Amino acid sequence: METATINAIHTFDVTAIRKDFPILNREVKGHPLVYLDNAATSQKPQSVIDALVHYYSFNNANVHRGIHSLAEEATADFEATRDAVKDFINAASREEIIYTRGTTEGINLVAYTWARQNLKPGDEVIISGMEHHSNIVPWQIICEQNNARLKVIPVNDSGELLMDEYRTLLNDRTRLVAVNHVSNAMGTVNPVKEIIQLAHEIGAVVLIDGAQSTMHLDIDVQDLDCDFFVFSSHKLLGPTGMGILYGKKDILDAMPVFAGGGEMIKEVTFEKTTYNELPYKFEAGTPNIADAIALKPAIDYINKIGKDNIRRHEDLLLNHATERLRSIDGLQIIGDNDHKVSVLSFVISGVHPQDVGILLDNKGIAVRTGHHCAEPLMNRFCVPGTIRASFALYNTIEEVDKLAEGLAKAVKILR
Repeated sequence: METATINAIHTFDVTAIRKDFPILNREVKGHPLVYLDNAATSQKPQSVIDALVHYYSFNNANVHRGIHSLAEEATADFEATRDAVKDFINAASREEIIYTRGTTEGINLVAYTWARQNLKPGDEVIISGMEHHSNIVPWQIICEQNNARLKVIPVNDSGELLMDEYRTLLNDRTRLVAVNHVSNAMGTVNPVKEIIQLAHEIGAVVLIDGAQSTMHLDIDVQDLDCDFFVFSSHKLLGPTGMGILYGKKDILDAMPVFAGGGEMIKEVTFEKTTYNELPYKFEAGTPNIADAIALKPAIDYINKIGKDNIRRHEDLLLNHATERLRSIDGLQIIGDNDHKVSVLSFVISGVHPQDVGILLDNKGIAVRTGHHCAEPLMNRFCVPGTIRASFALYNTIEEVDKLAEGLAKAVKILR
């Protein structure tokens, strides 16, 4: 890490931190880039980019099966990331860390193995009303195939789960609860520890979608006591196409395999195949080696800056943005509550979100517009979609002010 960034650990010098992210130097349509779409994907520090280049330049080889030097080097780096992830989320063992292509594949892996094996006709799966489509559709498919039922925890007008309704939904037919830790569309932080405890009291298994929380919150899967936890690298300063499924070892051991192929086997004959041990049991074929290796420097970067420091900075940005945007005539925040990470989702009366997004882009300001893969949540608030600004450690107060100024101008133009 650069000296400037090491100093930033203590002072959170955002100017120094920004120097580690080369994309922030570019312009968009003649304006300096203001990147406020971090909930969709984060930008990458130079150390992550360097790790990708190093792998392909110096030790590009397949992992685990080779005895030559390049294969051994690649395997060591590949498995070092697994150890880094174990420590990052405080898993009990490295065997509980399964490489996936992202949060979506992690959820589908659980759906098509654990749920398909364990759900019986009449059983129930509980999700929440603020889920991403990737934590809705797999459960709909499996419930239909297994004749189980899908139940939904309602959301109140402030964008928070109605926990009394959740308690009512729980019963002796509940087999699985699958909820997000943080809403991608609103930034709401859900009380997942309580959700897990209540589910365990009636014998249900719990999956937590950590796609939006892992960058912002301290994750301790043993303290949470979740049975599964999934997240994506690309929202964590790491590369795309890489994710993690954590599962308790005894549950993973009992699950059937997800995909067949190389590496997930011990022995294959035409009569019978025996499967590999964890975690390789669920990692068929040549993995996404380069992106797995490059996740470790992303984790190292976050650890060196410190999540507490990152969170304080992002809270400052969120609070400032909330204050500035509330002064804009006709603007309504969707998910206006005190339990949030750095996401601000809103609509403006009489103005279509997409039109706002286009005008902001003309000023170099990148936000997300639409339903954010949470269409049922948009329906609950009776809006076609929202404008979403999401903040990261490298964003600045000045960028928030540019957003507010851009929105004010857009309103004048579009009304």
